[in-house]
Amino acid sequence: MRILFVNQSPALKDRKELYDVEEVTKLLNSYASPGTTVDIGFPEDFEGSQVFFKLGDVSGLNGLHHMMEVPAIVRKIFWAAENGYDAVISSNTFDPGVDGGRLAVNIPVIGLLRTTMHAATTLADRVGVTVPLGPHVPYTRRLLRSYGMEHFVTDIQPIGIYGEDAAAHKDAIFERTVKLIKGLVANGAEIIVPLGGALIPYVVNPDDLARETGVQVLNTKAIGIRFAETCVAFGMTQSAITYPRAKLNYQDFTNKL
Repeated sequence: MRILFVNQSPALKDRKELYDVEEVTKLLNSYASPGTTVDIGFPEDFEGSQVFFKLGDVSGLNGLHHMMEVPAIVRKIFWAAENGYDAVISSNTFDPGVDGGRLAVNIPVIGLLRTTMHAATTLADRVGVTVPLGPHVPYTRRLLRSYGMEHFVTDIQPIGIYGEDAAAHKDAIFERTVKLIKGLVANGAEIIVPLGGALIPYVVNPDDLARETGVQVLNTKAIGIRFAETCVAFGMTQSAITYPRAKLNYQDFTNKL
């Protein structure tokens, strides 16, 4: 089984990635079952791709960059389906491009936010959410409201640390997140969904957070991979009634009028 993890932005030529691609590929494959290969894929560069970095440089990631990314991500999802992948996961935990991808291909297209939230609400009644930065908070509320899941969430709290050098601040991220989780539990949360995979699990292991706080902290990447495997193994994919598809070819995503 082959699963493509689609990065939210193009591969960078003159900037450091938010994570070490080789190390993260190893980590993602450690979550997969024997016989499954997980690859990281990057969308082609597109007009407006700098919005992500402009917002990131001022800690202002508010969701605008995800809206700019959608066409390139959908194009990469279509490429994956044409090139032998069995499922695609949008690697970003805010699900950019998932709905568009589902309208384009027959293979399962998985969003980590929606999938992990459903896992959380299967295991508990009240969910606490952490996000990297303050501007992520209202954006996450809007996404959860669109999924009909906002009422399960007790609160959303920002860690306040993010960026290219996040790995250098591992201890600070861990300590800050532990404090936030304890506050979320005190406010009624029964399980934790940590958004922002470049921090958790790429820098901080959610199992370590769980041990320190005494509450389950879900691993968004592991859940997404195992759910994608389940879909492929049992022949499940997004409903063609919910996501009706037209017959397209790759050139339809690249040609201009």
